[in-house]
Amino acid sequence: MLVVCFISNTNDILTKYVGSRLSGAEISFFRFFFSTLVLLPFMAKGGKAAFATRYPGVQFIRALLLMLAAIPWAYGVAALPLTLATTLAFTTPFFVLPLAKLFLKEHVGWQRWFATSFGFLGIVVAIHPTGNGFNPMALALVASTIMFATLDVINKKLLTEDEPLLCMLFYSALGTSILGFIPALFAWNAPTLQEVFFLFLLGAGGSSLLFCLLKAYAATEVSSLQPFKYFELIFSAIFGLVIFHELPTLSILLGAAIIVPATLYIAFYETHAQKKKALRRELDLKKAAA
Repeated sequence: MLVVCFISNTNDILTKYVGSRLSGAEISFFRFFFSTLVLLPFMAKGGKAAFATRYPGVQFIRALLLMLAAIPWAYGVAALPLTLATTLAFTTPFFVLPLAKLFLKEHVGWQRWFATSFGFLGIVVAIHPTGNGFNPMALALVASTIMFATLDVINKKLLTEDEPLLCMLFYSALGTSILGFIPALFAWNAPTLQEVFFLFLLGAGGSSLLFCLLKAYAATEVSSLQPFKYFELIFSAIFGLVIFHELPTLSILLGAAIIVPATLYIAFYETHAQKKKALRRELDLKKAAA
């Protein structure tokens, strides 16, 4: 999980560095194009069967949402402090809640509503929309987070266990690069060899990040990994200062102080609720068997 935090932060650093000259749309295209190339040998190893997908429509929807999330994220990261981008990246659970309520008809307890409302306050504090130093690009990061939350809800509703993970990753990357090529053309600036190398690292990093994340989830419970996730904020503060000479503002620190506890509470609350649901299901099965 610590490696996940490091890779995620490194990807933001690469995005911010190449984003000083290249557009966010172009960065997003190259990221998923190179991610596709990295995944291609693993797909080829599985033969033709590895390329078979049962849900092309779902793959298209995922790619579209991923493109709509990745492009504003690249623009926002390039224009804003790393610590703000990292802090806002933590807020996806806040947007998942109303979306899950709307599309999945999930029952949501008052505890989660309270934590989510508290978290939204943290977003407002972090971006400080009424301050003199407010950058409208912060809204691009918020919009991107909403798209990532929508993607999470879509995954939960449409994806099934019979679709191989590698196939899902490959078509998400391929579809996003194809769809992202069109907006990239409108803001195209030929990358240098050094920028191409960094963009390749960005694409490879995205695939490596998910691999490490799945390994972490396979090793232990998600709730026990949640606190390690916030090491990324420490990494972003250190790298932001050393590489880009950024100091987190008071509003970012205050926003993070609100957002982090709220997301932690939601994570532990959901884990506890899932355990209770699994226990209740087990008891019902025992009663039925008796």
